[in-house]
Amino acid sequence: MIKMPHSRRLMAWLIEPLAMVIVMVCATTAIAQPFYIPSGSMEPTLQIGDMLLGTKYAYGYSRWSLPGGFGPASTTRLFGKLPARGDVVIFRKPHDTKVTLIKRVVGLPGDRLQMVHGHLAINGKILPLAPAGPGEMEDSHGDRIPIQTFTETLPGGIKHTIFKAGWDGPLDDTPVMIVPAGHVFGMGDNRDNSTDSRVPVEDGGPGYIPLENLVARADVMLGSYDYLGVRSVGSIFSQIRLSRFLRPI
Repeated sequence: MIKMPHSRRLMAWLIEPLAMVIVMVCATTAIAQPFYIPSGSMEPTLQIGDMLLGTKYAYGYSRWSLPGGFGPASTTRLFGKLPARGDVVIFRKPHDTKVTLIKRVVGLPGDRLQMVHGHLAINGKILPLAPAGPGEMEDSHGDRIPIQTFTETLPGGIKHTIFKAGWDGPLDDTPVMIVPAGHVFGMGDNRDNSTDSRVPVEDGGPGYIPLENLVARADVMLGSYDYLGVRSVGSIFSQIRLSRFLRPI
């Protein structure tokens, strides 16, 4: 029997885990990456405790596709593609890129958006908003709050469900906002509980979302656990939301 020299055995022992690390880094950089939802700004579409898979190649690649955002700043993306209205996007917050946010794209470059008494208007047309029955919003303490749901229809016919509690909140009436080139406009589906593109950067919001800051498109729910709903040892396992496992977003 031929024995492998110690140096070669050591190299083989080191190369295997190193190769695994390289494959994992490449996969999470180029293909997909899991993300966790800690807040309710995208309810009812996404719930607190959801784990989802973001597709990294959907919009091409920028420095924020890389771990830590290492790379030169650029206004263009490698293999860049514009998000579609209705896409749920994961992005780095402008002017505070340590923060990762998730919102639904409702406006594209050149679009004129305005909130009119709680209704979204795009390019001068108020979007259809149809009642969709009662719902429950989970707050940051795990309490369930009754709320009304509505089906909103974006230009092109894309429909999604939103939460709306009132029509006279601080973000329910806005001036016309024109999406600049190289940006998109994102909003949370929980309309009264979302700091989104309606809030400019100088007021602590993300403002318009630069295309460079896009990280991934949210495509598939991996699983969900309502950790806020755990009230006793006996309820630990009952908070697993099996119905949300492996469902498209």
